[in-house]
Amino acid sequence: MEPKRKLINSADSCVDEALCGLVRACGGLSLLKGHRVVLRSDLHNLRGKVALLSGGGSGHEPAHGGYLGAGMLSAAVAGGVFASPPPASILAAILCLHNAGACGVLLIVKNYTGDRLNFGLAAEQARNHGVAVDMVIVAEDCAFDQPSKAGRRGLCGTVFIHKLAGALAEEGCSLVQIVSKVTKALKGIGTLGVSLSPCSVPGCLPSFDLPPGDMELGLGIHGEPGIKRSKVASADEVVKTVIDHMTNPDSQSHLPLKSGDGVVVCVNNLGALSCLEMAVVTRAAIICLESRGVVVARVMSGSFMTSLEMAGVSLTLMRADQETLRLFDAKTSAAAWPNLSSACVSGRSYITEAQDVSTRPPEETHSEGPQSPVMRQVLEKVCSSLLEKQEELNALDRASGDGDCGNTHAQAARAIQEWLRDHVVPGCPAQLLSVLAGLVQEKMGGSSGALYSLFLTAAAGHVTEGQSNAAAWATAMHAGTQAMKRYGGADVGDRTMLDALCPAVDELMKLQTAPPGGQMAVLQTAVQKASSGAESTRDLTARAGRASYIAAERITLPDPGAVAVASIMRAVLETLEGQK
Repeated sequence: MEPKRKLINSADSCVDEALCGLVRACGGLSLLKGHRVVLRSDLHNLRGKVALLSGGGSGHEPAHGGYLGAGMLSAAVAGGVFASPPPASILAAILCLHNAGACGVLLIVKNYTGDRLNFGLAAEQARNHGVAVDMVIVAEDCAFDQPSKAGRRGLCGTVFIHKLAGALAEEGCSLVQIVSKVTKALKGIGTLGVSLSPCSVPGCLPSFDLPPGDMELGLGIHGEPGIKRSKVASADEVVKTVIDHMTNPDSQSHLPLKSGDGVVVCVNNLGALSCLEMAVVTRAAIICLESRGVVVARVMSGSFMTSLEMAGVSLTLMRADQETLRLFDAKTSAAAWPNLSSACVSGRSYITEAQDVSTRPPEETHSEGPQSPVMRQVLEKVCSSLLEKQEELNALDRASGDGDCGNTHAQAARAIQEWLRDHVVPGCPAQLLSVLAGLVQEKMGGSSGALYSLFLTAAAGHVTEGQSNAAAWATAMHAGTQAMKRYGGADVGDRTMLDALCPAVDELMKLQTAPPGGQMAVLQTAVQKASSGAESTRDLTARAGRASYIAAERITLPDPGAVAVASIMRAVLETLEGQK
């Protein structure tokens, strides 16, 4: 088994190159020469204020470099991946802040032995240099019922401490005041993580094995396994399990939480969850907390303290009174701090009523006419043809798309069949086409639904009740095709439904001059041209639609959209021939 591939240049250089990338991209940051230390580039603004320094191993980005700025950290020290930073660099950072005129330096340290030792050593050395230094240790992990002597780990709650301490420092509070206030806030913070995968340090194998379908509860941010392994459940169940464990009074490391308490919630992506999953988990967390009578005051959701590419999430809860919320809401220029609203999440009305913009014309205007029976028969034949072809169209689509072309056409066919059961077919073709346009738009979905709906909507204007002879139908077909071209961006030769439709419509335009006895012959030729047009797409390179993203040599089958159009036209012809 070889180490997982990562998009880096080398395992040895990735930390320094990542720090360089962060600093180069952000005008408010600079690097301390000779050290893995990121500094605010406006250090003169620290004069007379307490400076904040944090840090730890790399691999937790955007922590901690992303939290530098007015109202948050003044500097951050990075170690190697998941390794504590060296005391010499921590000391260099402290002295740099002191020399910039800071009246004191607060070290914010996650509770890991290496971090405590190295930051502690640097703090002692700094005191010998006459610097006023203090240290706050964040230990808010709720995983262990009975924590070992090492105590609880420092996790994503650290970011809350950066924010509160940063706001206090910006307001000019003293070192003693800041330490006192954040120490109090720490008692009301808890974090618990869950993951569906391990992570791997660059150049190394995964940190632990997690079989597919399993998840790990209570893991840290350094690739260490958790306290409990179980089968992956739904997002709602996972969130409930996490919050139950965090707030379980039987655990020594629980966060006391009762009905009526206000909290700030951080839903933290451990690295590899999609934004979609994160939003689902965020919803679950809000609902789960509200169901317990907890008032959710603020929510931040995103990547705040990661563990490389771990596919997991941690939830951090912080009990919050008005003063805590004031500090939390205070402005900061830190790049990784989210731009949040200061409105309370719970109790906010978050639904806006929609206006009823029904795409269908009012039902009562429909009345049958002489063409109603034949239009009903044509529609029934079209629907049954598409349902018969469902699997064939899906198979064709698997070669060049997402394999659902038959399903989407069948969906439309079933919706039309259902409508036919309950409604009269209006004698005015324009009304019928408008109804069909609304049906396919609503029920068919995807780009096919939009294209057919465009076609039908544009065609409807050309076949009114008084003007629905063969020539008018030809004009309507032409108008529909032009609308498809205009908005869909495709043309004949691009391997789309237009390769069947356009040759057929060109032929149908002859209906404008054909004698009544020659109309069926024109329709027969048009259907043949649709079929041969569909067949010709075997040799075409897709230049529009999803198939255009597939390598040309992989597609030797006809385009499913073109085949569907040809079969619709054949169904129309067969019905009309049967009228004789």
